[in-house]
Amino acid sequence: MLTLALVVLAYLCGSVPTGVLLSRRRGVDPRDIGSGNIGATNVARAAGPLAGALTLAGDTLKGIVPVLLARRLGVPLPAVALVGLAAFLGHLYSCFLAFGGGKGVATGFGVLLGLAPLGATIAAVVFVVALALARYVSVASLVAAGTTAPLLLALGYPFAVVGAGLATSVLIAVRHRDNIRRLRFGTEPRIGVARPSSADSGVA
Repeated sequence: MLTLALVVLAYLCGSVPTGVLLSRRRGVDPRDIGSGNIGATNVARAAGPLAGALTLAGDTLKGIVPVLLARRLGVPLPAVALVGLAAFLGHLYSCFLAFGGGKGVATGFGVLLGLAPLGATIAAVVFVVALALARYVSVASLVAAGTTAPLLLALGYPFAVVGAGLATSVLIAVRHRDNIRRLRFGTEPRIGVARPSSADSGVA
């Protein structure tokens, strides 16, 4: 019963639309601007850099807090991983947004940070390096996601943690399918370059 309660609580926590709530305080809705994504990149565009930074922090906390709570309560590691996945799915399919949501990068990072701090730190370094080289947020997100499961496996983390990392990585890739299409056609915006039309790389 404790695990079920934590899973439900984690899903509700992940479902809180941080970017939408922060943007509305500025009188805008990120779903009506740019890509319509509710993540930090589009929120920064819609409501300013501070709102974007707070969205990034809030979305990360949505992932890590339920995991740390589950660990604090002493539930088994597979259950902790399930709690983390519930928070992640809450962000992707929020019950407060008619089961719409973001792309999961920040929340997935938060989950990983709670489950595997060293793995999360290395994944963050991979993201930063990829971003510096490619200057595409979407490419950096996809590269970091793609290396997560092999990284966790190489570091010797338990199967439950590796499985959670793999699941989040696959879903992040799926949520970036529009970005992948724009990359193919050369319309994906780069950091520091004017955004073409309504495209957006949207970390969420």
